[in-house]
Amino acid sequence: MGSCFLFVKGLRHTAGVNLTPMSEALLGIDLGGTKIAVAVVQDGKIVKKIVTPTPKEGQEAVFAEIVRVGLELMREFEVTAIGLGTPGPLDFVKGIVKFAPNIHGFENAPIVEALSRGFGRHVELENDANAAGLAEHVYGAARGAQSSVYYTVSTGIGGGIILNDRVWRGANGIAGEIGHTISIPGGPFCGSGIAGTLEAVASGPAIARDASMALGRPVSTKEAFDAAKAGNVKALRVVDQAARYLGSSIADVQKFLDPEIFVVGGGVAEAGDFYLDRVRAAANSELDGFTPAIIRKAVLGTDAGVIGAALAARP
Repeated sequence: MGSCFLFVKGLRHTAGVNLTPMSEALLGIDLGGTKIAVAVVQDGKIVKKIVTPTPKEGQEAVFAEIVRVGLELMREFEVTAIGLGTPGPLDFVKGIVKFAPNIHGFENAPIVEALSRGFGRHVELENDANAAGLAEHVYGAARGAQSSVYYTVSTGIGGGIILNDRVWRGANGIAGEIGHTISIPGGPFCGSGIAGTLEAVASGPAIARDASMALGRPVSTKEAFDAAKAGNVKALRVVDQAARYLGSSIADVQKFLDPEIFVVGGGVAEAGDFYLDRVRAAANSELDGFTPAIIRKAVLGTDAGVIGAALAARP
């Protein structure tokens, strides 16, 4: 068996978080394609949260809406730091979102500069999946572990890597883009325009697409799972296939990074053990002779994004 080495002295390309109990109030912002969640977070719990639709008029409108809601909360609570979780490849040095396909006009968006100016204080930038993974690591399903890998399986598939209690961003800020790794060379395309990615074969829309084809009628992801749970053989094959692709990805990461815990969140994970037991079986079938993967369902739900964004803001 060959060997490879990952040298992470000091975990240089990381974002740290102080794991001592929180006492200060922090502002967490979770920017999504359809909604923006802004919350005051203290001791890992949401004190107050406001959710507002993501404007469709472009980046300036999005900046303005985030600042409007954030200032509303800051007039009511004294916050000591502000953190933002956002999708897309990010440039952490320049504080920009390189592009976010699901947010209109978000190309080279100078989000840190705009929000810091609007709030009158620095805003800490983090990838949205990293933020959710950090929240699950500190307060959720991976609490107590030193290393964990988070998968969010929903409209897309994203990931967050936590090593030695720190977010691993990589040299260029793109570590954790698990959904864009290749599962089937030359397979279906995902939203990034890359063929055969994990996202293209195991996300919620991929399950709905394949189930619609198998059943001969349009069905949603939920309807596909409902049919599988009811014993429909064709729907069950589709769910099994998607779980097998995700499990295979987890097995690869287990062999490469060997984290203590994997956490799976997102809308698809809400199918519970009916789905996750299949993912576990698929992963461990490819780990014969290796340490089995410990796979847990995320427990913080949709609040993970704002809690993690707030955590990322801590010095």
